[in-house]
Amino acid sequence: MTMDELTGDGGIAAPTAQPSFMRLGLEKLDAFDDEVKDLEATLADVVTLGGPEAEKKSNRLIKQLHAFEPSVTMIGQVKAGKTSLVNAMVGHPDLLPADVNPWTSVVTSLHLNTQLPPDAPSAAFQFFSKDEWDHLIENGGRIGELAARAGADEELEKVRAQIINMRDKTKQRLGRKFELLLGQKHNYAEVTDDLIQRYVCMGDDFEDLEQEDQQGRFADITKSADLYLNSSALPIPLCIRDTPGVNDTFMMREQITINALRDSRICVVVLSAHQALSSMDMGLIRLISNVKAREVVIFVNRIDELQDPSAQVPEIRDSILQTLEDNNGPENPQVIFGSAYWANIALQNELDGINVDSADALYNWAETAINADVAEMDTQELVWQLSGMPELYAALSERIYEGSGAEILAASRKRALNLVSGVRAQNTMVSMRLDGDTVAVMMPDELEKHLDTLQAKNVSLLNDRLDAVFQQFSGRVDQSHKRFLDRALESLLQHLETKGEEEVWQYSPDGLRMLLRTSYQVMRRNVASTCEEIYASAAKDLAHICREAFGVAVENFTITPPTPPEVPAPVSLGQTIALDLQTSWWKGWWKRRKGYRAFASGFYDLIEAETKPIVDELKQRQATDIRESAERELHQFLIEQRSLLSDLSRKSELDFEDLEDVFGIKAQQEREEMFEYIFEELRDETVAIGSDE
Repeated sequence: MTMDELTGDGGIAAPTAQPSFMRLGLEKLDAFDDEVKDLEATLADVVTLGGPEAEKKSNRLIKQLHAFEPSVTMIGQVKAGKTSLVNAMVGHPDLLPADVNPWTSVVTSLHLNTQLPPDAPSAAFQFFSKDEWDHLIENGGRIGELAARAGADEELEKVRAQIINMRDKTKQRLGRKFELLLGQKHNYAEVTDDLIQRYVCMGDDFEDLEQEDQQGRFADITKSADLYLNSSALPIPLCIRDTPGVNDTFMMREQITINALRDSRICVVVLSAHQALSSMDMGLIRLISNVKAREVVIFVNRIDELQDPSAQVPEIRDSILQTLEDNNGPENPQVIFGSAYWANIALQNELDGINVDSADALYNWAETAINADVAEMDTQELVWQLSGMPELYAALSERIYEGSGAEILAASRKRALNLVSGVRAQNTMVSMRLDGDTVAVMMPDELEKHLDTLQAKNVSLLNDRLDAVFQQFSGRVDQSHKRFLDRALESLLQHLETKGEEEVWQYSPDGLRMLLRTSYQVMRRNVASTCEEIYASAAKDLAHICREAFGVAVENFTITPPTPPEVPAPVSLGQTIALDLQTSWWKGWWKRRKGYRAFASGFYDLIEAETKPIVDELKQRQATDIRESAERELHQFLIEQRSLLSDLSRKSELDFEDLEDVFGIKAQQEREEMFEYIFEELRDETVAIGSDE
């Protein structure tokens, strides 16, 4: 079978009318959108003053602002109603299948209001690569690795039997040569229910296996789905990632969820009001413990199934917070209670169809949750309010506005400030020439040499400083790793001496995670301070070259350095290792070893092998990504400044009669007043943001 690629109108999926109450809780996103529009208006003034070249730079900046798409990753317990909640959040109650077979491990990214090129697909489905599939089939995924290391032959055979069953079903669905599909990507021009059923929802029974549109045909091998939709309620683009549950047979979902968390700043943990959170959810707690507490929001779903929500909700909240505290989870996360069922009932305006028990719970919850602010709401809007959706969106909007939104606005204002400085320098030089003054200008070739030298110097300096930061980080990580292994080994030997071999010894790996997290936080601060210093040095060098090259003294002339890039959270620390699993096969590992030396040697080798991938992930992959991000920010800054200086050099060579045509405004005093106004406005906003950080 070849890759399907359909062509059509492309772009965002056809907009659907969404009720106005979906805008409740989005006030902070509205405020962000207003600030973006204000910046666009300011840039329009810069274009008026700077002409075509300023317009090109301004348009690039605006394009990047419009491309800003904050993302939210949804994780949680199986059967907590996470997908139903996602459907309610995007205003499409039946969009994603809520009852997905536990085999599926698809991460579905819903891109709302994302601007797409005319020929871009509106639905894209990526299959597992051959290496990823082989790792599951041949090794049994992560759980197979653990069982093999521990010598748990019986358990490993069980895993392999399940895998063979899955592989046979996949061949039955896709044919014997289904491996040819691995690594491919299927693109479609429109988002349809049939596509979602075919790629995302696993089906178990098929009357006709030859049907092209059968349910779940590709779900076995689909790794990710990207769907592009319109939302009239949202003022800006937003990506919501729906991940599979974290507890699956092969721990495949855990790794997929970790990868999804890397791509998002904000994490919504969806729990069931019936299950709440307990020590049984340690895998979930480990994942969110490595995300900044401020970026974690807990949504307790399915309160519509509680008999007495008003009385039970406070008890559930206390239980959740206590469990997090007892297990080193995030401190004081925001906990929201609600019901995806109620939200979808409100969206479909099917209030008459609500079941009796849920209606009783709704009335019960209303007695506690309703206040004077909702007195003017109609019934449909009131049910939406009680569902918890406005509170959830308010929490997300606030975190976007104060986090990634504030960062991109600050970075954009700094770039706009530099653009204004460049255009203002051009204006000053032109004013001097129009007044008959002689302006000494550096030759273009010489200017390029100076800029090349400046770039090489600062890039090299950044790399050297980051080398030192990462070398120190690597040393701290290795030291923490060895310290943990030594302490655990000492604890094991003491256990054997005092309690013997019959009682199973247990040792929590949380100590290692805490040591590694601390090392990572130190590295994060060092990277930020290094970038700040090097970026400031590059800005100072550029300002010096500008003055040397053009000999123009401009009032308030400055080049503002960029903001250091955000260092992502070390989410890989949440990966499950052997010591986290207090299962029968783990306990059996001890019984298969005789003698203290065998215990000690076997343990050390097992845990070292288990923890090494986590250590390597921090030292290599994450360190490499952080370095590339820091270099990219510096490179973009230098490219923009080089372009501004090149424009300044070009304008210095224009004939006298061309000068007025370039700028458009003849009254230089009027131009200078506008520059002063724009400069002060941008600088005040930049300083205000800096003081809030």
